Amino acid sequence: MSVLVDTSVWSLALRRRNPAGEGVVRELQELIREGRVHLIGPIRQEVLSGIREAAQFQTLRDRLRSFPDLPVETVDHERAAEHFNLCRHKGVQGSNTDFLLCAVAERHNLAILTTDGDFESFSRHLPISLHRPRLTGLP
Repeated sequence: MSVLVDTSVWSLALRRRNPAGEGVVRELQELIREGRVHLIGPIRQEVLSGIREAAQFQTLRDRLRSFPDLPVETVDHERAAEHFNLCRHKGVQGSNTDFLLCAVAERHNLAILTTDGDFESFSRHLPISLHRPRLTGLP
């Protein structure tokens, strides 16, 4: 199954040092090698936002271009709003981008790779699956 990667994972992977997220970063690297990684535009935008140096921005932008964006359609936005409303009714909060990620993952039958604990709560109420790192304990 292919995987939609959340901003939280990209952020860990792009840090100079990432001991806390080592397992998930290795999993991302393996998924990239397997050609199973997908992005959506809002995640790309979040990852690229806040980079101060133009050269760093351009380097990262160019590397991320290896991962074409899945198209986000009107039905995804509508489904994201449904997800938001359902979760809110259940007492679970999340961002619009998080629910859009869930909607796109649902429509394309993709798992979500994230370190954001909110997705665990979402998965109790939404038809999404979370991808768990397989590579724990490897050197």
